[in-house]
Amino acid sequence: MEKEKVYVGIDVSKARLDVSLYPENDCRTFSYDEKGMAAITEYLRKVRPAIVVLEATGGYEMLIAASLGTAGIAVALTNPRQIRDFAKATGKLAKTDSIDARVIAHFAAAIKPLPKPVSDDLAQEFKDMLLRRRQVIDMITAEKNRLGKARGTVKKHIEAHIRWLQEELDDISQRLSEMVKNSPIWREKDSKLQSIPGVGPVLSLTLLADLPELGALNRRQISALVGVAPFNRDSGKMRGKRTVWGGRSKVRAALYMSTLVATRYNPVIKEFYLRLCLAGKAKKVALTACMRKFLTIINAIIRTGTTWRIPVSLTNQVG
Repeated sequence: MEKEKVYVGIDVSKARLDVSLYPENDCRTFSYDEKGMAAITEYLRKVRPAIVVLEATGGYEMLIAASLGTAGIAVALTNPRQIRDFAKATGKLAKTDSIDARVIAHFAAAIKPLPKPVSDDLAQEFKDMLLRRRQVIDMITAEKNRLGKARGTVKKHIEAHIRWLQEELDDISQRLSEMVKNSPIWREKDSKLQSIPGVGPVLSLTLLADLPELGALNRRQISALVGVAPFNRDSGKMRGKRTVWGGRSKVRAALYMSTLVATRYNPVIKEFYLRLCLAGKAKKVALTACMRKFLTIINAIIRTGTTWRIPVSLTNQVG
């Protein structure tokens, strides 16, 4: 028998967060600070709700919504008028913070609003810094290409510019690392991501910035979102090759490079890649399949809040 889904409503005020579960009659209060947000995130990871709903009022909700979204918990912001109308329709006329939270949870179960990833100013700065890092890398590559044909004074100028760009890249990378370390939510998520063989700082930072849905979607949805899910190209009796397209190119590019590493150092991906090659699959096709499997593993680890462990079936092979 399938386990009944749990829906969560959070009533947000300046100093506290009232959290209610539906259909369970469980209401808890957390302080609205870093400690409280870390505690509520850990609590909701164990609950594994279908959706968490908050009222979009006054801006107070943005920090907790962004924190939960970054932790891979599905969050939806709802117009408070809808909540009030729902409360009236269901006869909930009394008003306290805990009652409001229960009404929001009931609303979540009845309406099932779609989750919408949200980001606060820190998350936006994080994305901007990551974008700037990519731009600097592109400039370094372009200057190195020019260096091969340069001579004399021009060559010295290009070399000096490359050194300056490299220092800029180091500063940006350091700033990104500090931003992750200063956020308990991001720090925990980054630690889990980098516990997976093949996931390094670049892929981890990219996933944190550009894939906030990670852990909140199933394997098919996350593969389609990134653009590594194969789509049919059929028409009438014609059967075309299944191809991958669309999705988030920045995430896919970082995932591709990490998957190349994983085919050598991650025992699960390595075994899967070799098996596909032995079965006659083209290396490009095998690598795309490995990207999809690798993303599925990453998504599952963030969803369950666990760290990497070698599967029992492969333990003897690795040992």
